[in-house]
Amino acid sequence: MRNKKDKTNGPIINNLRKQKKLTQQQVADKLGISRASYIALEKGVRELCIAEAKKLADILGIQASTFLGEPMQNFEKYKQMLFTFLRNDISKSKKVPKTKLAKLLYLADFGWYYEHLKSMSDMQYRKIQYGPVPDAYFRIIDDLYEQKKLDIRQTEEGAMLISQTRKGADEPTDLLSAEEKTFIAKIAKKWKNKNTREIVDFTHNQMPYKFCEEGAHISYELITQEDPEYVY
Repeated sequence: MRNKKDKTNGPIINNLRKQKKLTQQQVADKLGISRASYIALEKGVRELCIAEAKKLADILGIQASTFLGEPMQNFEKYKQMLFTFLRNDISKSKKVPKTKLAKLLYLADFGWYYEHLKSMSDMQYRKIQYGPVPDAYFRIIDDLYEQKKLDIRQTEEGAMLISQTRKGADEPTDLLSAEEKTFIAKIAKKWKNKNTREIVDFTHNQMPYKFCEEGAHISYELITQEDPEYVY
């Protein structure tokens, strides 16, 4: 559930649509999504991806930044970060637990913000029981699995192990700079021999997670107040 304090684009999109005298169905058709998915945008329970934001801006006759207000989440770059981790020496089997992978991505985004005051992907991470994690993480994993770019195997203990397939190995990582890839490799090396419980405890004890309300988006700014040895 979205926290009441979260800012959403829904009311802005709703008002702009009405000004254009467009129905929800008409905008949904132009976006190439279902009416139900579009209604979720106006209600603020579904977030825009970059491609949708640009297309919707054209439909409504505005700049995307007008209703996004914050940096747009770069889903493609986030996927490339995911594949970059999988291509690093993260384990002997080249497989990583699903929960641990989510935490590695979080550490890359927040660690990069700590050093550059800008995250790699601009993804919005939410505080949930197994978080911090973007709302889109599980959908992205499922989509890549359906596209046969990821392989997911369940262990006897119930953990979901993720690895890239041959098809996934062809995925580009061109949106990441050499410095960003080096940073990801550094994080992967540090956490290679750590289990999922250790990385979960580490991220949950960081200031951004501890001082965030349950279900709310986690502030990147809080990581700048963390002690250097506890950033990643």
